[in-house]
Amino acid sequence: MKDRMIISRTPLRITFTGGGTDLPAYFCTNPPGRVLSAAIDKYIHVTVNKKFDEKIRVSYSVTEIVDHVDQIAHPSVREALKLLDIDGGIEIVSISDIPSRGTGLGSSSTFLVGLLNALHAYRGEFVSADELGREAVQVERRILQEPGGLQDQYMAAFGGMQMLEFYPDWSVRNSPVIMKEEYREEFMGNLLLLYTGRERSSTSIHVNQSKAISHRENFYDTMRELTLKLYGKLAAGELDDVGRIMDTNWQLKKELAEGISDPEIDRLYELAIKNGAMGGKLIGAGGGGFLLFYAPKGSHAGIISALGLRKVDFKIDFQGSRIIFVGD
Repeated sequence: MKDRMIISRTPLRITFTGGGTDLPAYFCTNPPGRVLSAAIDKYIHVTVNKKFDEKIRVSYSVTEIVDHVDQIAHPSVREALKLLDIDGGIEIVSISDIPSRGTGLGSSSTFLVGLLNALHAYRGEFVSADELGREAVQVERRILQEPGGLQDQYMAAFGGMQMLEFYPDWSVRNSPVIMKEEYREEFMGNLLLLYTGRERSSTSIHVNQSKAISHRENFYDTMRELTLKLYGKLAAGELDDVGRIMDTNWQLKKELAEGISDPEIDRLYELAIKNGAMGGKLIGAGGGGFLLFYAPKGSHAGIISALGLRKVDFKIDFQGSRIIFVGD
């Protein structure tokens, strides 16, 4: 390997429908799981650089300096280095545009995809988006056995707005949402992303959700079909139905497990509906993070004022994880 510096840029994501059907406990017995998601122009940057000595330095919310890979406390960094047979003499630094934990935007998987992309480039290798998604799933779901789904890894790798389908053999098929430009502009103009200021861990929610799937299969089946319906509506430019579909999906998702919503989230959601939102959802597993609403653009100011939450402007990222700097 050359003494080179690599910087990767990898997008976070929002989900419109189907979240939860990407859990193995569902799609392994009820194929296919389906989600409709979009990568957004909020990023995690990962820098990989040759270190002067043979130690390993990893800097995220804390800084680790260790002698051997097995001593790294950060599980994803440790296992990614082991997967790619990198055993020392390297520095890894990550920077996130948005708080990187508990916001529901898929940050942990986004970081891992960006790290794997940067490590492959550091080794002088090109890797496809599909392979990046598979490797990230291998680390998080197979090796570390962390609870959760498969959409975050693939959305970070692919970018764009996609319907992802998940099959019992853990294969994933992506179908980009193709829209006329005027439809896309109208659709994006009606989206409103608000930060609740609350962070939460998705681990316990995913564990509870997976345990209860056998008692809620009809809910997941309906969410899966709503995703296919939304995909068709967007492609046809039939945007009047978007809010209603998102609302139906959210009402179902709230019933999947304890902790997905709570009285305060319900209050904020109903207040948004009263002030013009046509539908919406809490992004991610639940409990905090970001609220996403579909509402006529003219009602946005009133919704923001009523809820008293911070608006986050965003666009769709169509490139997915990419290498933005290579310095030899």
